[in-house]
Amino acid sequence: MRIWLSSPHMSGREEHYVAQAFQSNFVAPLGPQLDQFEAVMSDYLGGGLHCVGLSSGSAALHLALQNVGVTAGDDVWISSMTFAGGIFPVVYLGARPVFFDLDPASWTLSCDLIEEALVAANQANTLPKAIVPTDLYGQSADINRLEEICARFGVKLVVDSAESLGGAHLDGRKCGTGGDVSILSFNGNKIITTSGGGMLVTKHAKIAEQARFLATQARDPAPHYEHTKVGYNYRLSNICAAIGLGQMEVLDNRVAARRAVFDRYDKALGPLGLAFMPEPASVRSTRWLTTATVDPSKTGVTGEDIRLALTQQDIECRPLWKPMHMQPVFEGSRYIGHGVDEKLFETGLCLPSGSNMTLAEQDEVIAIVSNVLRRGGDT
Repeated sequence: MRIWLSSPHMSGREEHYVAQAFQSNFVAPLGPQLDQFEAVMSDYLGGGLHCVGLSSGSAALHLALQNVGVTAGDDVWISSMTFAGGIFPVVYLGARPVFFDLDPASWTLSCDLIEEALVAANQANTLPKAIVPTDLYGQSADINRLEEICARFGVKLVVDSAESLGGAHLDGRKCGTGGDVSILSFNGNKIITTSGGGMLVTKHAKIAEQARFLATQARDPAPHYEHTKVGYNYRLSNICAAIGLGQMEVLDNRVAARRAVFDRYDKALGPLGLAFMPEPASVRSTRWLTTATVDPSKTGVTGEDIRLALTQQDIECRPLWKPMHMQPVFEGSRYIGHGVDEKLFETGLCLPSGSNMTLAEQDEVIAIVSNVLRRGGDT
């Protein structure tokens, strides 16, 4: 049976909540399960936050950027190493993405580069409209510092926490609570899933209210269909939200399971030459995906050698995200950095990390990777 990189993992309670939705006939886009899912998420993140369930993380980012004032011609500074869905909404709005490199100590957006660039942009009167860090592979960016920097220059901060629900930063602050707005994803490969879906999270009631309005086709209050703005069909289905309620009951368990998978890989494969994504002392990663780099000069093999060996045994493995500034669709875009992300892409890979992996499946992955590394060391 195929071993997937990160497959859905049901709790057993999803059917209970879905049945409630069917019994009440709330199978349309909105309903009590969606309201409850949003409330449960707010409580989990610490309370006092406004959560808006949406059809995807990309939809959430689109609305987040629009609601902090991003319009055509604006610059949006954004992590280059991320999934395309974390970039495309910038283009939907006609804005220009400016791509930034990572901090090698955390593999998250470099605050030093951001601060240096903001000083220069402030002097030149070319400040961006918003900055979008990615909480990469389950690990929070330095949200505290980014919030301070953005506040100093009056720039909006939209945090892409699509990969990191359940993660924490300094003082236990959870991913999804940072900036003016944060966004989450519940895609099928995430730690918890609603089949597909996402969420906008903000401390600002007006942003949440406007997001709900725009996400339901921007229908004005009237007995007929009246529209003064262009809206979107972006709301999360009530049925999908019911699945999310069952998933939320096991979120912390799922994070613990993924961290346990990482620990087994680290102990078995670290001594053989894999260098795993660092976790700063102030951060607790979800280890959504176990990611590592391979130095051919030390191991005698490449990440591609490992990927192919796993693929031959029907085990899914993939390279790290290809930085967006290296993508053909963004050719010629501005990039600020030193190529840390480029090197990670060149040498990195993602190992199977699902919370439903059995010990036997983990052992199989470890045995194959160990064999490749040992053969490389013998050449």
